[in-house]
Amino acid sequence: MANAPLMPKATAVWLVENTALTFDQIADFCKLHVLEVKGIADGEVAQGIKGSDPITTGQLAREEIERAEKNPHHRLKLLESKVRLPEPKRRRGPRYTPVSKRQDRPNAILWLLRNHPELKDSQIMRLVGTTKTTIESIKERTHWNAAHLTPMDPVTLGLCSQIDLDIEVQRSSKDRPASVAPVGDETTLLPVDLSVGDGPEPFVPSRKPREEAIDLETVFAKLGGSRKSEADDEE
Repeated sequence: MANAPLMPKATAVWLVENTALTFDQIADFCKLHVLEVKGIADGEVAQGIKGSDPITTGQLAREEIERAEKNPHHRLKLLESKVRLPEPKRRRGPRYTPVSKRQDRPNAILWLLRNHPELKDSQIMRLVGTTKTTIESIKERTHWNAAHLTPMDPVTLGLCSQIDLDIEVQRSSKDRPASVAPVGDETTLLPVDLSVGDGPEPFVPSRKPREEAIDLETVFAKLGGSRKSEADDEE
């Protein structure tokens, strides 16, 4: 907690018992709620906590306390520590997984491989705190318990948060190259001007010319005439 004493509640207990500071001043210095400081004064909060003297620990000057007791609007200022601790370095690598949940990691890895195949092995290692060897064994089904593994959501198992999973999925989607349409593929769609433009005329089946009605009298008259001409030729 920034600009707060090392033991806020213990310091508040000491200030309530040994000074005439207001609850607001103590709450502001210890970064606590005013009602919490009031609860300490009433004995309802921080029972059993031994007060810590901020003067002997070098966190507050006695003159600062006297100045604040005379002026209720004065805010206590924390003394800067003469000893500077180095900032802890963040350990990069697989996430630590509690022993009680380590048996669920293979199920979570199988779930991630099936539902998010775009994730890299390094991302799965960060999410569930596993090793590359374990991931490869589950991929190749050489894991000692491969026959009994069941895909289970790592968020439900408590191995990672939904926010961490979403971040890794978004990161993998950004790294994925954009898909390019294949060249020379006959199955691609035609351009708009060709698909919407004037196409060939619709097929209309050809109709046979309409036959005229047969006049029987005309036919017989022709036949009769042809028979008379044949008889004249024979004579």
